[in-house]
Amino acid sequence: MAASSVHVDQLFPIDGSVTKSRDRLIIKTSHPNPSLQVTADHQLKSVEAPVYAPREGEVLVHIKATGICGSDIHFWKTGRIGSLVFEDDCIIGHEASGIVLKCGEGVTNLKPGDRVAMEPGVPCEQCFLCNEGRYNLCEDVRFAGVYPHAGSIQRYKIHPAKWLHKLPDNASFAEGALLEPLSVVMHGIKTTGLSLGRGVVVCGAGPIGLIALAAARASGAHPIAITDLEPSRLAFARELVPSCMTYQVDLNKDAAGNAQALRALFGASEYDAPETVLECTGVESSVCTAAYTARRGGTVMVIGVGKATMNNLPFMHISLAEIDLRFINRYRDTWPSAIQCLSGGILDLKKLVSHVFPLVKAEDALHLCADTRNGSVKVLVVDEQDASL
Repeated sequence: MAASSVHVDQLFPIDGSVTKSRDRLIIKTSHPNPSLQVTADHQLKSVEAPVYAPREGEVLVHIKATGICGSDIHFWKTGRIGSLVFEDDCIIGHEASGIVLKCGEGVTNLKPGDRVAMEPGVPCEQCFLCNEGRYNLCEDVRFAGVYPHAGSIQRYKIHPAKWLHKLPDNASFAEGALLEPLSVVMHGIKTTGLSLGRGVVVCGAGPIGLIALAAARASGAHPIAITDLEPSRLAFARELVPSCMTYQVDLNKDAAGNAQALRALFGASEYDAPETVLECTGVESSVCTAAYTARRGGTVMVIGVGKATMNNLPFMHISLAEIDLRFINRYRDTWPSAIQCLSGGILDLKKLVSHVFPLVKAEDALHLCADTRNGSVKVLVVDEQDASL
């Protein structure tokens, strides 16, 4: 759906009246604004959310597609990730794309009808980290879907225009929603610095792991292996990247034992061992396996989200082998290049979308995604079934 074909008045009928709630103007519309919240007591709640008028520098977006992320499930089930705590009810969702409906004063880079992808983190732009360009580390970031900042599983959402990125005509709303997890992977790969023709292991064949597999292949890494507990996920990985090797994690082996079997896929010598490991699960045992798998002097990039502390990392092995154990926090400056990857055909991630739910059944989407027995890969919540998926 090209931007020029969008009829905004049909999508967003307004009767012209506004009311005020605290410091916000609320627009009265003939369409409701259904949303999905996670509550402070770990429940899901469908609620009618207000439609706010955009202030200076802001845009009102009709959210067309939102991907369900593992962090959404974490917040629902546990109420926190590290220091991020749900102290009250909050609309979740942050992997989103949609259509611009209304622009606040001073917005010049967007106009009603533009199709956009949402970069969900809004940094303070005042601290030393923001001033250094490392805005992903800003402690005062307002991140969509993390309490108290409303997320994108709703029909209408306000977002600063600076953190919205235009989608090209050949990119669907589904691909727009996939830009967020792709950005996570791209930041990890950029920070790691993959080498052409050097081996890589991807730990975990969930959505992030599968995107990391495809991105590593597109980056020229070879050979590549991916690990998981589930044979069905490994089979999907082979469909996505036919040249990859797969390894089913053996629960009867310890981290060193699984690493030894993984290394054997790459050859007998230390030189043949994988130079880089992209750890995409955050599970402690997997991080330990990654540390034993990388060749001496290699790099382990932890992309996955894990528990607050890990007590069993093989410290002396990491030290003696000079393993570069690295971490990332979300992403920065990735959206333009991520858009180019998809629109230019460098990556095709559409096949990752395994399930699509309408917005009014967003709770069902969370329940399906939370149960690994359902075999979901990437689950989308869309406001309209014709959302150019």
